[in-house]
Amino acid sequence: MGVSSFVVQLLNGLAGASSLFLVAAGLSLIFGVTRIVNFAHGSFFMVGIYLAYSLVGKFGASLGFWPALLLAAVITGVLGALVEMVLLRRIYKAPELFQLLATFALVLVIKDAALWIWGPEELLGPRAPGLAGSVDILGRNFPAYDLFLIVVGPLVLGALTLLLTRTRWGTLVRAATQDREMVSALGVNQAWLFTAVFALGALLAGLGGALQLPREPATLEMDLNTIGAAFVVVVVGGMGSIPGAYAAALLIAEIKAICIWLGVVELFGVSVSFSKLTLVVEFLVMAVVLVVRPWGLMGKAQANSRHTGLAEAPLRHPGRWFKLGGAALMAALVLLPWLTAGSPYLSVLMIDLMIAALFAASLHFIMGPAGMHSFGHAAYFGLGAYAAALLVRSAGIPMELALVLAPVAAAVGALIYGWFCVRLSGTYLAMLTLAFAQITWAICYQWDGFTGGSNGLTGVWPAAWLSDKVNYYYLTLALVTGAVLLLRRVLFSPFGYALRAGRDSALRADAIGIDVKRMQWVGFIIAGGFAGLGGALFAFSKGSISPEALAVGKSVDGLVMVLLGGIQTLSGPVVGAVTFTWLHDTVARNTDYWRAMLGAIILLLVLLFPQGIAGSIKHLIDSWQERRRHSAAAAVTTTTKEQA
Repeated sequence: MGVSSFVVQLLNGLAGASSLFLVAAGLSLIFGVTRIVNFAHGSFFMVGIYLAYSLVGKFGASLGFWPALLLAAVITGVLGALVEMVLLRRIYKAPELFQLLATFALVLVIKDAALWIWGPEELLGPRAPGLAGSVDILGRNFPAYDLFLIVVGPLVLGALTLLLTRTRWGTLVRAATQDREMVSALGVNQAWLFTAVFALGALLAGLGGALQLPREPATLEMDLNTIGAAFVVVVVGGMGSIPGAYAAALLIAEIKAICIWLGVVELFGVSVSFSKLTLVVEFLVMAVVLVVRPWGLMGKAQANSRHTGLAEAPLRHPGRWFKLGGAALMAALVLLPWLTAGSPYLSVLMIDLMIAALFAASLHFIMGPAGMHSFGHAAYFGLGAYAAALLVRSAGIPMELALVLAPVAAAVGALIYGWFCVRLSGTYLAMLTLAFAQITWAICYQWDGFTGGSNGLTGVWPAAWLSDKVNYYYLTLALVTGAVLLLRRVLFSPFGYALRAGRDSALRADAIGIDVKRMQWVGFIIAGGFAGLGGALFAFSKGSISPEALAVGKSVDGLVMVLLGGIQTLSGPVVGAVTFTWLHDTVARNTDYWRAMLGAIILLLVLLFPQGIAGSIKHLIDSWQERRRHSAAAAVTTTTKEQA
């Protein structure tokens, strides 16, 4: 840990900060103007490096290395413009979370398109001409190309600052960031402004990817890895702030570099591996920043809104036909193992569907009625699963008691995390939940002696009387049905109505004496407990548990389930969970390019059912009933007139 190695690590951090800033700047621009949480932004980064690899390989000799990189970025920008015009322009009036669902579907489609074009292997590009060597810095060799990247970041920051402050287009972009409707009212073509901003954001992401070609190989995992880090940078810097994004990228990259430089350090007789913190350091930074300064380093505090929720009809108890349909569904689920005795896999699939339905219902509890968007709900699912496994394996507790205690452990985690999260709102709240989920994942992933580390825990089997899958199926059916009905009952209680009041208008709810934050905190705890029950059922159904149960992908799956079914209906999460899990299982078993097919199906469903499957069906039924009432009222009026 000498001075020279410290300086070199700081320079590595500066190079990494420049690369991260390019992606984050594009994401910040897109969000600031269009208000779309663009989950596919990491895919443009991945496309940029793949295009650079192909263009340099085929036209590098004639076109040149550097023009090929710039061309890759331009093509990525054109791709972004096409995506905005063909898809996103159709759903701008849909709720923001459904736009997120559409961009997630794009991630799946673009990933499989890259797999089809470039294959699954890692592709390493050539060294940059003129910058292939190294420079001696305090007796250590430092790549010359990294020095070039250190300069690129400030240059792009300066160019963006001039573009946004010294040009008419930049003025329009800044105005649209403040008030899109007013810009449109002044006669500005809002559609083309959005397209231009999206193209510039995609171009910056593509440039960030292309510039990585001499540093690292192109892989299919770059999209999700990059988008997570970019979201963190944008949120830490302040949503919509380009200088804030650069400051956040510098802060995070340098802290990572220092952790690598420290390595393993003895603190009070305990060995602490700082290098392992690089897996989660950005989320630790984000959690600290959002707790201390909820709007980011250079962001602006959000003003209280008089009305932040979507207009919804009051909750109504289920009608006769809904109850009859529910009873018929329960009868079919009870008889299913007997009707499909020759297909034992179906019972396994149905267990997975029911666990997914419980997980989605618990997430919907805080997203729909409470209005708290969570990107890290998998943390409580995983806490319940690990608690059940550890109680059975390490403490020797019977499986039945573990099923009772595991949700309590998840609820305790939600109690701690929720205390910080409910103080925020919107995207900042969602990202703080993601930060806590990633911190929990890192602990489980690295604590080999307790959680099994990356290998997880095995041998987590249910009690002997539940070894038969049919018996476990009925246990899962009973617990999931009871849990979903209990969540529904809570929403029809005074507590549930108070949650909705706080979501629809926090100011009015506070004025009539409702402690909105306390209500949201309790809702957070309830949702975490039920997610933990789903995690415990999952662990015993599979006989093992791994850190994947807490990963970002699991939280994203939960979001997709809720949004696919419809966030404004109580039956939506169940419908969405069953649809998504069944599609995932069916499509994955029938094609190698299952992501693209699944993404295309989700895109089709988003376009056809902008309120979700269950939400759109409910809307059609309500419209039909309204027309019937009007027709009946008109008939009565006509009859009365004739009699008169």
